[in-house]
Amino acid sequence: MILQNVQIVGGHGASNILVNSEKIRSVTPVNKPVNVQWDETSVEFENALAFPGLINSHDHLDFNLFPLLGNRIYHNYTEWGKDIHDNNKEDIHAVLKIPAALRVQWGMYKNLLNGVTTVANHGKQLEINDPFITVLQGCCSLHSVAFERNWKYKLNKLFNAETAYVMHIGEGTDAMAQQEIKTLLRWNLFNRNLIGIHGVAMDAADASRFKAIVWCPASNFFLLNATASIDKLKQETQILFGTDSTLTAGWNIWDHLRLARSKQLMNDDELFAAVTKNAADVWGLNSGRLMADSTADIVIARNRNAYDQWDAFYGLNPADILLIVKAGVIVLFDKTLQRQLLRQELLSDTYNAIHLCGKTKFVIGELPTLATTIKKYHAGIVFPFE
Repeated sequence: MILQNVQIVGGHGASNILVNSEKIRSVTPVNKPVNVQWDETSVEFENALAFPGLINSHDHLDFNLFPLLGNRIYHNYTEWGKDIHDNNKEDIHAVLKIPAALRVQWGMYKNLLNGVTTVANHGKQLEINDPFITVLQGCCSLHSVAFERNWKYKLNKLFNAETAYVMHIGEGTDAMAQQEIKTLLRWNLFNRNLIGIHGVAMDAADASRFKAIVWCPASNFFLLNATASIDKLKQETQILFGTDSTLTAGWNIWDHLRLARSKQLMNDDELFAAVTKNAADVWGLNSGRLMADSTADIVIARNRNAYDQWDAFYGLNPADILLIVKAGVIVLFDKTLQRQLLRQELLSDTYNAIHLCGKTKFVIGELPTLATTIKKYHAGIVFPFE
């Protein structure tokens, strides 16, 4: 399959992307002949951006049917947790009545509709049959210093082969949030690879002792009206990007990215790398780049600004996405491509139509049925599509 005439974010001029099986075979300028087989199929685009499938480095897949829950600005995450369990019990109970398998399935779809092809799930190991995006669960997931029982033992357990330990840390603006960072580092007896989530209370010196920090600005501002000093932390460690769940942030990752961009703590290229190549490197993935031999996780979207590719990229929304390819398989496409894809016989799976902000998308699997089933358990759930 050849994806023809796309502007690659970070590149110059229009390109053709040749996909073979699960990988990208080549990326070439449109004016250079592509070495293809006689039966190679192609999809032609006009005014389109191409970029690697986004990597969301922090989400809780089973918590994405919750509404935003919070009643004030908090000093730290423990204050927030106690408050919502005291004052929002009915809201929490109503969502938890929905079977976990359905909640997880929607969590994956939430990410897919945003152009996310890889998501790091934080929490207990989930059983997922036939996932249509990559769900990262290979690391040791510890909730936090306050809420993870026996975290010191789990962090320092002998003969543990975990490659990294992922933990909420420094999620607050008070002395408690600062102190728990010191406590974690003091008890990291074997210098495990730490990936910290949030790090709002973190300073640069502490950041240097983490393999990476996952920045979740939308969640931070909702809970704390503050976020991490990313401009300082990025000097000492890798910065990744996460959404968190809809308990504390909206479903649209593009709103999160625009918020992050507005803070000017990272430049456009750095922020882009946080959801693509840098995230792939930290998680050990062969994705995050549109180049030969990389996994074919590709998003094509409408290019609404031909003069500034960064404004075009950060101006995107889910409705602008035209095509998502996951490991060489089409998992979402816009109605405007339907005839091309059918004519080229590129559609081999089950797809169902949804309407997203006035645009019709065809999504792999049974998303409409999933939504209907979820509403049988909780009629008040509002999905971002029809």
